[in-house]
Amino acid sequence: MEKSVTLENKGRSRMDTRKMVTLAVMAALAYMVMMLIKFPVIPAVPFLKYEPKDVIITISGFMFGPLASLLTSAVVSLVEMITVSDTGPIGALMNFIGTSAFACTAAIIYKKFHTIKGAFAGLCVSTLFMTLVMLAWNYLITPLYMGMPREAVAEMLLPYFMPFNLLKGAMNSALTMLIYKPLSNIMRKTHLLPESSSSDAESGGHMKKYAFVYVIAGFVIATCAAVIIIWNL
Repeated sequence: MEKSVTLENKGRSRMDTRKMVTLAVMAALAYMVMMLIKFPVIPAVPFLKYEPKDVIITISGFMFGPLASLLTSAVVSLVEMITVSDTGPIGALMNFIGTSAFACTAAIIYKKFHTIKGAFAGLCVSTLFMTLVMLAWNYLITPLYMGMPREAVAEMLLPYFMPFNLLKGAMNSALTMLIYKPLSNIMRKTHLLPESSSSDAESGGHMKKYAFVYVIAGFVIATCAAVIIIWNL
């Protein structure tokens, strides 16, 4: 009996270590993505920049639950503040709030409904929730670190902040649906994730079952890209 308990504790220890290593890898990937891909979307508001680190942070939540997304978001926001950000703690707070509102919401719903439909629903809800949250926080915080009158920020909420966050959420949702399965398969092959024991479409390697998902995700990305191009003409 004692030997069985010892083996169980060792198994848990190995799993916890592997989880910590995987989350560290995901945080590093999110930071690298943020460094490599960042560009303004709306010419009239150049400080609103799109960058897809939320995709990696959301995937970490899909793998390990919403708390993983929360912790990864906190780590990446802190490292970004220390290394490259020029907006200090206020900018880090805004990054953390926006990423957490998106990634944690999607992870909570996906954890409850662990299917492709659950992931899709979670990402749709998280896009809307993140947009509403950022409208409120931009109204409260943006005047402080951008040095703008609150009235000027209020006038920008609907024509600029709302479409930006909807576009960002749509892009990140589509990229998450495209990347999640291939990335999780790679991590299983490198033993950063345990082998899946389920036999449904979420763990199978049948790409045909995901064809519709890839088509929709590709269409969303193409549409968002077209909108960005038109905005910048």
